Amino acid sequence: MRVDLFDFDLPENAIALRPAAPRDSARLLVVRPGAPVALEDRGVLDLPSFLRPGDAMVFNDTRVIPAQLHGERHREGAGGLMISATLHMRVAPDRWQAFARPGKRIKVGDRIRFGHQSNACLAGALDATVEAKGEAGDITLVFDLSGPALDAAIAEVGHIPLPPYIASKRPEDARDGVDYQTVYARADGAVAAPTAGLHFTDRLLSALDAIGVEKHFVTLHVGAGTFLPVKADDTDDHVMHQEIGHVDAAVADRLNAVRARGGRIVSVGTTSLRLLESAADADGTIRPFAGPTGIFITPGYRFRAVDLLMTNFHLPKSTLFMLVSAFAGLETMRGAYAHAVASGYRFYSYGDSSLLFRKDA
Repeated sequence: MRVDLFDFDLPENAIALRPAAPRDSARLLVVRPGAPVALEDRGVLDLPSFLRPGDAMVFNDTRVIPAQLHGERHREGAGGLMISATLHMRVAPDRWQAFARPGKRIKVGDRIRFGHQSNACLAGALDATVEAKGEAGDITLVFDLSGPALDAAIAEVGHIPLPPYIASKRPEDARDGVDYQTVYARADGAVAAPTAGLHFTDRLLSALDAIGVEKHFVTLHVGAGTFLPVKADDTDDHVMHQEIGHVDAAVADRLNAVRARGGRIVSVGTTSLRLLESAADADGTIRPFAGPTGIFITPGYRFRAVDLLMTNFHLPKSTLFMLVSAFAGLETMRGAYAHAVASGYRFYSYGDSSLLFRKDA
């Protein structure tokens, strides 16, 4: 499909720079595809009224790590060069793939010293070697530390990698360390937050418990590739970056039981949805899953596992707007987003939310 089909006008001031406070006070646009399309302006705290006893909500419990690193390149015969690297996927206990800037000036074999003004390790820095170099500044870093020692050093020298549309407007601060993390985050490894989950609070989770909605957790370590623009003119020419996910056998069995008795699976966020769809067979049976997924969902995709999707509002021509257009219909979502812009909904990571019913459910 042509990428320009997923373009729309979005005022710059529609992108939220701070979340709603409290988290669950954000707005919720409920979208029911059909003829005519039904749109309801509600609040996140109204979510339980759209669910039924026996439904299951699936949350991504990944935890954002301070994956933004700043350092200096060292190469024999060359002067120092300041480097910014965003880790996006761990490939070994001592290795990470990263997006680096300025990517064109980095070569295989370069040494980079990150956090040289920190006390993260004995040398006062975290050192790495560039092992491989791909396209668009994608590199593989081999760190001098490994495993938990590397994790501790990254936590010491790194920064929360705010999305570029926020970071270009203001610096990261102490509030982001809390705001950019779900209340149920527990599995370290994400570079970006599963932002639909940022709206949940203890009182909202308790309200779901009270009506008999099940809660299940999967893990997809969201990578920085989620922020990359689609540069191709056709969706067939775009390649998704892979992310590491995990669905354990017990969760798969429970979700299959929900479907078998007529309950619905409600995905909290596009990350949970992409992982569940990666783990599902053609007949909708969810299998245990562990490993990378680069699933790219566009209109025409037949959903197998997810019945409803709670998700924030996404940017024009993004892979995430393509996904929601596949889920609820392109024209439905173009109309819903036009309504959201006109009604003052706040967009993207710190913005408001929507609840989408699947068009073919």
